[in-house]
Amino acid sequence: MRIAKLIRKNATRHPLRTALTVLGLAIAVMAFAIIRTTVHAWYSDVEASSPNRLVTRNAVSMVFPLPLSYKEKIAKVDGVTGVSYGQWFGGIYVDPKNFFVQLAVDQTTFFDLYPEYIVPPDQLEAFLAERNAAVVGRKLADRFGWSVGDAVRLTGTIYPGDWDFIIRGIYTGAKENTQEVAWFFRFDYIDERMRIEAPPRAGQLGWYIVRIADPSQAAAISRNIDNLFENSLAETLTETEESFNLGFVAMGSSIIFGLNIISILVIGIIFLVLTNTMAMTARERVSEYAIMKTLGFRPFQISSLVFGESLFIAALGGAFGLAIALPVRKLVAVVIEYYIPVFKIEPVTFVLGALASILVGLLAAVFPTVKAIRTPIVDGLRIID
Repeated sequence: MRIAKLIRKNATRHPLRTALTVLGLAIAVMAFAIIRTTVHAWYSDVEASSPNRLVTRNAVSMVFPLPLSYKEKIAKVDGVTGVSYGQWFGGIYVDPKNFFVQLAVDQTTFFDLYPEYIVPPDQLEAFLAERNAAVVGRKLADRFGWSVGDAVRLTGTIYPGDWDFIIRGIYTGAKENTQEVAWFFRFDYIDERMRIEAPPRAGQLGWYIVRIADPSQAAAISRNIDNLFENSLAETLTETEESFNLGFVAMGSSIIFGLNIISILVIGIIFLVLTNTMAMTARERVSEYAIMKTLGFRPFQISSLVFGESLFIAALGGAFGLAIALPVRKLVAVVIEYYIPVFKIEPVTFVLGALASILVGLLAAVFPTVKAIRTPIVDGLRIID
């Protein structure tokens, strides 16, 4: 109890310095938590992948299309229970800055293969009945103030010209990590126009979505699909949806690498801040430690004081930092909600933040402890505050 009381009194002897140190630690820990959450959120689409869905694309690159005629052949492969397809549209709504995902899909099969997108039955029926109908995500509709029945014009980039749509449905996500920011419309709408304006582009799409009965057979089914089109003009590459999404995430690998490096540097900042404080403490208390030695304090007791003070400050800073990370997380989530559906601090991030604070507290106390123990009593008493 006496040691604990001394630790508390020592830690609060210079209130301003202690407060600034705790604040510095808190900001660093908060930054660490937000950065780690950003990295985790980056992989949200990968985590939302279904194990019973495969994606078939052109073996060269997604830039190259696949023929619409492949659908029937893929559907006949053993283990396949459903096939749909999609194509990136890349249209502009009013201003190029208003970016959102726009996909032309097979209206008869797409929502069957993606049960996580919940569309009211009457709205889905209206979508199926109208060639230029579109279904949009709830967050996307809220972003632009759209509602069912609104007419929206997109200016095509991949498919030039003005494209007029009618919003016939608004979908919601079945899970927390389901994207609600996409725009889906019927593939036959663009295909019909391409047959008139650019016949070579008709019947060409970006990828196939394949539902399989047994996820454990994903590799074998993928090989069987690709073997169907071996040596054709458009060979295929089939992979799990998770691998397909990881490919997109990998495009931002340099960003992820940078964020990971920054998170490590943040820990280094925490260490430097606390080490500086403890070094100042050690210089100020050399004579005090010398007097304590003359009074019979043993090395482990002095070590306990130094380590205890360092851990006390580190714990305060860590706890405060993790506490303020929660409201900061909410602010960041509001800003990026149209791009990342889930921005939530995982329990493991709290654990890592706490462990980092404790580790830094221990390391920062090493030098002051060694100095306090090794300084001879006579030399310590010569120093006058």
